[in-house]
Amino acid sequence: MTMTNNTERNVFVVDDEVKVLEVVGATLGSLSVEVTCFVHPVKCLERLRSQKCDLLIADLRMPEMDGMELVTNVRRHAPWVPVLIMTGYGDVPTAVRAIQAGAVDLIEKPLDKDTLIRTVKSILRENVLGNTCVGKPLTAIQMKVLKMVINGKSNKEIADLLDRSVRTVEVHRANMMEKLGVSNMLDLVKRAATLGLVDLTAG
Repeated sequence: MTMTNNTERNVFVVDDEVKVLEVVGATLGSLSVEVTCFVHPVKCLERLRSQKCDLLIADLRMPEMDGMELVTNVRRHAPWVPVLIMTGYGDVPTAVRAIQAGAVDLIEKPLDKDTLIRTVKSILRENVLGNTCVGKPLTAIQMKVLKMVINGKSNKEIADLLDRSVRTVEVHRANMMEKLGVSNMLDLVKRAATLGLVDLTAG
């Protein structure tokens, strides 16, 4: 039986322990989601650039790249992807650091299967933005346009600064807003700030 969603939900799992990947994959099998497992965080980040992802589950302690660094990279390249951190060190300071880095939740190891399923279902239900953005990151030029728009630059001013035509800037701006799932300036500013794409306190 398929889920009621009109698109399949994709979950990425990153852990340097194959046994953990097997447990998570088997546990989430009951949710009718597509689970892709990675031993190497770098491989996961590469896949994020080309494949839609609705949730990333990552271990906090990995030799190649720890969970905090992975969260930071995800926020930079695919900020709409929620990250659930798994940790065997479920103390308050670690949880706070994970949330500050951009994780949406934290789950302790050894994993409780019922808790994992409940948490994943909750995050997928709330992650409406993942569908809106169809899993595509902003390009470098779109990031520049975003920052200039938020700084109050007009399309003509942006075109002059980037040495592009006004029409080209309009296209970049429209694509950028579509990826972020917004239709007006107010929502654009709020969404960009929420995702950490811009720092409204700077300057």
